Amino acid sequence: MQVNRQWPRIILLFATLSGAVVVALGAFAAHGLKAQLAPYLLDVFKTGVQYQAWHSLALLGCGIWARIMPTKAVLYAALFFAVGILLFSGSLYALALTGIKWFGPITPMGGICFIIGWVALAVAAWRSA
Repeated sequence: MQVNRQWPRIILLFATLSGAVVVALGAFAAHGLKAQLAPYLLDVFKTGVQYQAWHSLALLGCGIWARIMPTKAVLYAALFFAVGILLFSGSLYALALTGIKWFGPITPMGGICFIIGWVALAVAAWRSA
């Protein structure tokens, strides 16, 4: 992956849109799903919202970091955070809304992406002067 000037913009765009989506999904869970889902499935949905919120903030940090000091490690961290949001939170949303159990095994792949993203940020921090 080549480091260029467009990556920070793309990362920041994804982070901000994800932040907007997470607020809407949180409100949807609190007001629209509360009476529709079993408590366990509502908790599953809320877990997806929580992890998406935290990693949207992490993406925001990556975008700012990439603007100041663009490195491949920061770009990889952002990529893994974005994929983690899609796999982890997305699979939890799908599981909660459909009850289809095969979405469950996708969730750990998203969790692994989150871990790799954090390790990539640690590498970027270690390599920074």
